Amino acid sequence: MKKFLEDISKGIKLSSIPLEYEDIYKRLFEQNAIKVKTGIAKLDSKYKIGVLDVTRKGVGYLDALGEESSKDLMIEDYNLGTAHKGDVVLVKRLFSRRGASAKVVDVLIREKKTSIGFVDKSQDEIQIKQIKTELPIRVNDPKNILLNYSDKDVLKIDNDSLSILEKLGNLKDPKVDEKISLALFEKSEFFSKEAQEEALAYGDKIDNSLIKKRKDLRDLAFCTIDPPDAKDFDDAIYFDLDEYSLYVAIADVSNYVIEDTYLDKEAKARGFSIYFPHKSIPMLPRSLSENICSLKPNVDRLVFVIKITLDKDTLKPLNEEIFEAVIHSKRRFTYDEVDAFLEGDMGSKKDGDEEILKFLLPLQKILLKIRKRRLAKGCEFRSTDVRMVLDKDQNLIAVKQEFETPAHSLIEDAMLLANKAASKQYEKGIFRVHDSPDPGKIEKLLNELETIGLESPFYEDPYETIKELQKLAQKRGLRDEIDSMIIRTQKQAQYSSIPKEGHFGLGFKLYTHFTSPIRRYSDLLVHRILKAILKDDRQKLEYFISNAEVIAQRVSELEREASACEWDFRDRKYARWFDKHKDKEFDAMIISVDESMPLALSLGEIYGARIHVVGDKEFELFERVKIKITNSSITTTKIIGTVI
Repeated sequence: MKKFLEDISKGIKLSSIPLEYEDIYKRLFEQNAIKVKTGIAKLDSKYKIGVLDVTRKGVGYLDALGEESSKDLMIEDYNLGTAHKGDVVLVKRLFSRRGASAKVVDVLIREKKTSIGFVDKSQDEIQIKQIKTELPIRVNDPKNILLNYSDKDVLKIDNDSLSILEKLGNLKDPKVDEKISLALFEKSEFFSKEAQEEALAYGDKIDNSLIKKRKDLRDLAFCTIDPPDAKDFDDAIYFDLDEYSLYVAIADVSNYVIEDTYLDKEAKARGFSIYFPHKSIPMLPRSLSENICSLKPNVDRLVFVIKITLDKDTLKPLNEEIFEAVIHSKRRFTYDEVDAFLEGDMGSKKDGDEEILKFLLPLQKILLKIRKRRLAKGCEFRSTDVRMVLDKDQNLIAVKQEFETPAHSLIEDAMLLANKAASKQYEKGIFRVHDSPDPGKIEKLLNELETIGLESPFYEDPYETIKELQKLAQKRGLRDEIDSMIIRTQKQAQYSSIPKEGHFGLGFKLYTHFTSPIRRYSDLLVHRILKAILKDDRQKLEYFISNAEVIAQRVSELEREASACEWDFRDRKYARWFDKHKDKEFDAMIISVDESMPLALSLGEIYGARIHVVGDKEFELFERVKIKITNSSITTTKIIGTVI
């Protein structure tokens, strides 16, 4: 919607106003904020539309949409109305001897429908303070209702009425962190009654009448490979050694989640599953995501299959087929089990595994060769993932570092082939795109690394620059750290209705997401588009494509929200742990010096926390230091320490 509001600020043809934005246009028109002349609708010069920022003193500033060079308009606190920081607002300009300012007329897009705050009784006056900023929140307090709450109670507040909606818990209880993280991003663990009923109606077994219309692949030895605690099995693989054909079977979620049903509306609103260390918040009800859709072993399941037949010499695709099928997965492996098999350790082999291992072991070698060819054009970034271990009370007790293994690579490379094959089937739809890095940001990174004696040349081809830098980083034992810095110079991958310049990181001109429809709405959309093509349903295809760009933008936003929600929860657990270990010393590494306050990464037992370093000392990038924690806020999640 921001793009539409930016367009109307500059002027847009009435005939070009998208159907989904007609209501917001009518709203602006009825407030006399729009002028229409010769079929062009444009924002009246007395009004501005922009994103609201609010200072710690409560004064607002408007960052007008589409006006990068314009000066921000000031909005006094008494002219903010119910607007909050981050809201997209319509303001009316005010003129006085003191200069130009503005008054909020309407909140067009709420950054958030609710605010999350905590009760602070440390002062004479009871206050509600925002969780993330500790800034005061205005609330309607009839009959001194705040007196009924305890100090550090966490409250959800309606941003329109400024009324208290519910109490989430108390900051002293670690279990409230999950509720805070979800509420901050307006995510819900629970589904509507209607969506639950639709999901449960499918039962536990697939309808035999559906099998007759599909290819029957139940005799093939499909298997799944996932983490040990996974329950939502999206994908299963099989490789025919005679044909050299890779079968990637994906849960056929589109058979169960029909467009515009309650299930679909919930999935569309969520966009992605959210994964916390102790539980998942699924995109679909668990009766689907962990049952009838999940490709569990030893049961029949409906799938959407991409069959890729490879040339035995070049290993390039000779043929790519897409079809609906039914499979009966023979085995559910964990990554650890498959890694052991790949290393020659058959200690965990079970009856029946031999049939799968006959194709799985050679398939891994084939996919390694395909990966090597891909990386000649694309990039490979290393990073250390962390897995938190929580106790029964949801206190952090350990952090385990996780690295990519051969088993992870096997599945990743198989999925890349399937996703790439799916993207070739249409010219407009849903694509996964990733822009090449900004040369200016790459040069800035190279200059920063020169300060630690790591001098790498700058090439016109960004792939050459990155690969040369990675070689030098590898020699210095800093590959993971510098890969993280390279990633930060790039824009985040997103969804688009057109392929644009392709996917820079992977080196693909065409790419999409097909392989995870249980946990990503984007993949469900791709399945619907492909089925419309296969069934020559032009009416549905036209409908899906006409809405593709709007949905692609929204799904990209939801992806960022889901990721931010997961990170917020992780940060809360780090903050609680360090709050209990203040004044103790920890090993850390400086990961950023280009700030007013350097940033360090905790090492050792509790790896991965970001610590803001205070003091007058100057540091070198990647310098190893010992830090004493001076403060750790379980509200803002900011951890502060000094180097000793």
